[in-house]
Amino acid sequence: MIDILYKYFDDFTETQIQQFQLLQPLYKEWNEKINVISRKDIDQIYLHHVLHSLSIAVIADFNPGTTVIDIGCGGGFPGVPLAIFFPEVKFLLVDSIAKKLKVVDAVCEAANITNITTQHTRAEEIKNRKFDFAVSRAVAPLKDLWQWAAPLLKKRAADETHAIANGLICLKGGDLHQEISDSLTRPKMMSIYKIFQEEYFMEKHILHVTK
Repeated sequence: MIDILYKYFDDFTETQIQQFQLLQPLYKEWNEKINVISRKDIDQIYLHHVLHSLSIAVIADFNPGTTVIDIGCGGGFPGVPLAIFFPEVKFLLVDSIAKKLKVVDAVCEAANITNITTQHTRAEEIKNRKFDFAVSRAVAPLKDLWQWAAPLLKKRAADETHAIANGLICLKGGDLHQEISDSLTRPKMMSIYKIFQEEYFMEKHILHVTK
């Protein structure tokens, strides 16, 4: 139920409320044509997908004009909820599977989400473009994600421009010790359960990796 969003956020505009409300019927309709969300998850879209995505918004208050790439966006998470939350931020959603981007494009058009562009490509094939942040959700091991994201990121520390340093912000679940060790990175890790006290998030984390 969409009420789970209002439990944690109370400052949405009318436009944002309308856009969030449209997500479930739109994804339900498109999921029957192109499966981008597991069948058992579609009725829990606001908890399992939208609120999960918005955990990034709690730790990273993207300023207007910020550029964000969603690596391996699938059906549009975390990018679509974040684009609704940050209407003045520019998002590029990339995926190697074109039919998933077809769903993203259709959802954005129907919900009038105008700050998203999509590109059918792999992140490692993007050249001559730099972003303030990369986001991703459970797409690949952290080692691979960082290898793809690092060349695409501008280098800038946390300052008056951004509340946190430019980098990769990814959503991960389970025991991450080995994955982090293998990645040779030193991410800041935060429990999503500390942000949203819902049982679903008990073993889910946000990782923030900087250059």
